Amino acid sequence: MTTIADRPSTQTLADAFLSTVEARGDAPALLDADLTVALSWRGYGEQARRAAAGLRALGLRRGDTLGLLLSNRPEFHVADVGALLVGATPFSMYNTSSPEQLAHLVTDAGCRIAVTEAGLLPRLLAAREITGGLLEHVIVVDDGDDGLLRWPELLTGGDELTVDVAAGAAEDLATIIYTSGTTGPPKGVQLTHANVLAMVGDVRGLLGVAPEGRAISYLPMAHVAERTATHYLHMAVGFGVVCCPRPGDVADLLPRVRPDFFFSPPRLWEKLRAGVLARVSAEQLAESEQACVDTRWALGFDRLQAAITGAAPCPPAVIEFFHSIGVPLREVYGLSETTGLISFSRADDIRVGTVGPPVPSMEVRLGDDGEVLARGALVMGGYRNMPEQTAEMIDADGWLHTGDIGALDGDGHLRIVDRKKELIINASGKNMSPANIEARLKEASPLIDQACVIGDARPYNVALIVLDGEAAAALGEVSEEDRRAEVQRAVDAANAKLARVEQIKRFALLTEEWLPDSDELTPTMKLKRKPIAQKYAEQIEELYAEGRS
Repeated sequence: MTTIADRPSTQTLADAFLSTVEARGDAPALLDADLTVALSWRGYGEQARRAAAGLRALGLRRGDTLGLLLSNRPEFHVADVGALLVGATPFSMYNTSSPEQLAHLVTDAGCRIAVTEAGLLPRLLAAREITGGLLEHVIVVDDGDDGLLRWPELLTGGDELTVDVAAGAAEDLATIIYTSGTTGPPKGVQLTHANVLAMVGDVRGLLGVAPEGRAISYLPMAHVAERTATHYLHMAVGFGVVCCPRPGDVADLLPRVRPDFFFSPPRLWEKLRAGVLARVSAEQLAESEQACVDTRWALGFDRLQAAITGAAPCPPAVIEFFHSIGVPLREVYGLSETTGLISFSRADDIRVGTVGPPVPSMEVRLGDDGEVLARGALVMGGYRNMPEQTAEMIDADGWLHTGDIGALDGDGHLRIVDRKKELIINASGKNMSPANIEARLKEASPLIDQACVIGDARPYNVALIVLDGEAAAALGEVSEEDRRAEVQRAVDAANAKLARVEQIKRFALLTEEWLPDSDELTPTMKLKRKPIAQKYAEQIEELYAEGRS
C-alpha cells in the first residue's frame, strides 16, 4: 500500500492527503471520544473537498490564512485540510487565549476567516472587535441562531467543481505555529509544506506505525507536537485518530482506545507512573512478568508500538520505569522552529538521558558555549513579520540556534542539559541546571506536582513546590506540619542524588494549583520562570531571609 510520502510527485500536504484517501478508502479516519467513527477516509476526503469549496466561496485563496479556534474534534481536521486543498495556510490558536491575544494572532496572520465552536465564540467575537472587524467571516461548527455561518452551510456553500484541489507548491506555507513563549508576544513560526513532508518522512522511518493503527489527539493543535503527530503524520500514514476534546479525559480514554502510537509530554507519563506505583510496588513489577503484562493492559498500552515523550525534559526515572514494564518509552527533541523535530531516540538503541541522534533531515553540532545548533530541511522559513528575530535565530550559514545547552556522546546521541537562558549561576559562579534538580524533586515523591528552583546569583537554591491534588488527598486529614514533613522527606531524597551546590536548602509550599497556559505554565506544562519569580517574589525573599536570620 502506498501513501503520498512514498510518491516522488508529492509536493504538498494536499497531495499527501488525497493519496491517503485513495489508499485507505473506507477505513476509519476520525473517531469521536466515544469511539464511534465520525468519518472514514473516503468521507474525510469528501468533507474536506466540500469545506475547500465553501472556503473558496468566502474568498479564501492560495496564500491566505485560515484561523482555527477549536477543541480536538473531527471538524478541526476537515477545516484544516480544506484550507490546504485551496492552497491557503491554516493555523491554530490556543483555546485558553484571551481576546487580546487572539486579536494579536489574527492581525499578525492577516486572517479574514476563522472557524470556531460555540464555547469559544464569545472570545473570538471580542477579538474581532479589537481588530476593527478584520475577521470578515466566522464559521461556527455547532448549531445556533446567532446569524453566523454554521458548519453545514459551509459544506454546501460552494461549487466543488471550481475548487483548485491540491493548489500550491512545496515552499508555500503549510501552517503558522505561534510559540506560547515564556516571555514576550508569541512569534509566528512559518512552516512550509517541504518542512512538514520532510518531518513526515523522518518520523515514518523511525516509528514504524502501520496505517491500521490508532492514536489519540488530545493536546492543543496550536502546539507543533500535536499538529505533527496526530494531524500531519495521520494524513500521510492513514492511521485512525480518536479526538479527545477534554485533555483531562485522556488517561481514562487510553484503556478504551488501546492506541498503537501515543505521544505525550512528560507530565502525563509521570502521573501514569505514580498511579501504577500507588497500586503495585516496584518490587512486585520487577519480580513478576505477569504483573507487568497486567499493568500494560490496565494502562491501555498492550498494543503500543511507539511510546514517545517530548516538549519538555523527561526524568530518567520515568523512562526507566516504563522500560521495566515493557513500554519502550523514548524521547524526541525539537522546536517549533524545526517542525518539532531535531533528534529522536532509536527503537533499537534507546539511551536513557539522551534524546537520540539527529533525524536524517537534520545535522547537529555544538557551539563554543555548548549551545545546540541545528541545520537541515526541518528548519522553519522564518518568523512571520519578524526579520530581525529570524536573523538572530538562524545564522548566515543556516544554523538554527536552539537556545539549549547540550552534549554529544561518541555516537552522536544528544543530551539536553537545559535552556541556555535558564541555567542557574549562583553567587559563587557555579553553573547548574534547574530542570535537572526539579526532575529529582518530582521523581522523589508523587506528592510533588510542580517544582521551580530558584538560585541565580543567590548563595544557595530554594524551591517553590506545588502539591499533587490526588496524592495530597491520599494522605488524609493531616496537619500542615505533617504534610510539610512528608515533602521534606522527598526533598532530602532528592538532595541525596544531587551535588552539594545543587541541593535545595529551603522550600515553600504553594496552595495555588499551576495549570497549563497559566501565569506559571505554558500550554505544554513548561515553567514560565521569569513570571514565576515575579509573582512569588515575596515568598522567595522570605526563604532567603530565613537563611540569613
